[in-house]
Amino acid sequence: MARSAVQKMVTLFFVSVISFLVVYLAPGKPSQVDPLNPKFTPEMVERFRRQFHLDEPLYAQYVYFYRDFFTGTSVSWKDSEPVLKKLWGRFKNSLLLFVVGTVLTWTLSFPIGIRSALFRGGTYDRSMTFLSYFLISIPGFFFAYILIILVVEGFHIPVIGMQTFGLGEVPWYRQGMDRVWHLLLPSLLGATGGIAILSRYVRSQMLEVESQDYIKTARAKGLPEEKVHYKHALRNALLPFVTMFGLVLPGLIGGSVIIEYIFSWPGMGRMAYEAILARDYPIVMAENFIAAVLVLIGTFISDVLYMIVDPRIRL
Repeated sequence: MARSAVQKMVTLFFVSVISFLVVYLAPGKPSQVDPLNPKFTPEMVERFRRQFHLDEPLYAQYVYFYRDFFTGTSVSWKDSEPVLKKLWGRFKNSLLLFVVGTVLTWTLSFPIGIRSALFRGGTYDRSMTFLSYFLISIPGFFFAYILIILVVEGFHIPVIGMQTFGLGEVPWYRQGMDRVWHLLLPSLLGATGGIAILSRYVRSQMLEVESQDYIKTARAKGLPEEKVHYKHALRNALLPFVTMFGLVLPGLIGGSVIIEYIFSWPGMGRMAYEAILARDYPIVMAENFIAAVLVLIGTFISDVLYMIVDPRIRL
């Protein structure tokens, strides 16, 4: 574990360097530093560059940025708000979408995929295959607008934002139900593509395991079909999904940019998109760094889950 932790720290360092260089070598300048902006005089631009160390070499800017980031003194170039404060506020909003969408994806994909594998070639399997490819083929933004139109026109219920505009003073339980309703549609939309893709993986993996010799031996011994499917086949079919489960964590940042933007949900994905357009480098680099940390945490969780699912991994 110690060796793995050291390797991940080294990887994180190189990722931070590469992400820093990519951001600073990208074409364009921060809007506040652009001399063509009539709001800023050359003196103000020069003062801004000195304040944020933009007049120093790249390696010095790298050190200053991560020093400010880890000490909590880094601020957004767009509105001068502390970076960590903005990230924390948006992180809590994205976490709601992420948790609900992930729970829906993983709790629905396995029953659908397993049943399709057990009844291969039947009506259910063909229907789920058609529905899965249909959902995979539809662009997320198109599907989102269709759902918004259907819900708003059919039920006359607002779905944009985290809560209904102008709700006013209402009991806490009505505010809670309003928040749940606004969370439901974007979470469901975010889960549809994941369910369609993951259920196909589950189906193919179950079919592969079901054809193995040890499954045939278990049937020959007279074991009940349910025990064969869910104890022997499913346990071995889970191994590839352990890695996939650990790598869903980066979805906290980049997995729902389109959904957050369409539904006006103030999450991290939307903030990253807006920061890129505004050349708000502290926000962009901070989100890149957090995404790298989430990837490394996800791989560590995958390693631990591998050890739980297959004890031989300990060797």
